[in-house]
Amino acid sequence: MKIKAWVLALVVLYCISLANSVYGMEPVGGIRDVDGSKNALEIENLARFAVDEHNKKQNSVLEFNGVLKTRQQVVAGTMYYITLEATDGGKKNKYEAKIWVKPWMNFKELQEFKPVGDETANASS
Repeated sequence: MKIKAWVLALVVLYCISLANSVYGMEPVGGIRDVDGSKNALEIENLARFAVDEHNKKQNSVLEFNGVLKTRQQVVAGTMYYITLEATDGGKKNKYEAKIWVKPWMNFKELQEFKPVGDETANASS
C-alpha cells in the first residue's frame, strides 16, 4: 500500500512538472520577473540598501538613480535580483544586485553586486 502512495505522488509531481513546461510556467523555486508596480517602495529600498552596502564594502561612492528591472526567487526567504542604475563619478552605469531577504528574521544581506554586462567583474559579497 505504501508503494502505491509513493508511485501516485511521483505521478502527480510529474504531471505538475509537465504542465508547467507546457504552459510556460516557472518551476517552483524558479526565478521570475516582478511587476514594476508591485511593492515599488520595497524594491527601491532594497536597491538603495544594495548600493549602500556595496559602497561600504568597496569604499566607493555610487549614487543610486533608480530600479530598471526586478526578478525574485523563493528560497529560504526571497532572493531578489535587481538591475539598477547608479552614478559613479558623474557617469551612469547599470548594476545587478542580488539580495537575500528573510523578513520573519529581520534579515537582509547583499550577496552580489556587479556591473551589468561585465561577467569578469569581481562581485562583492
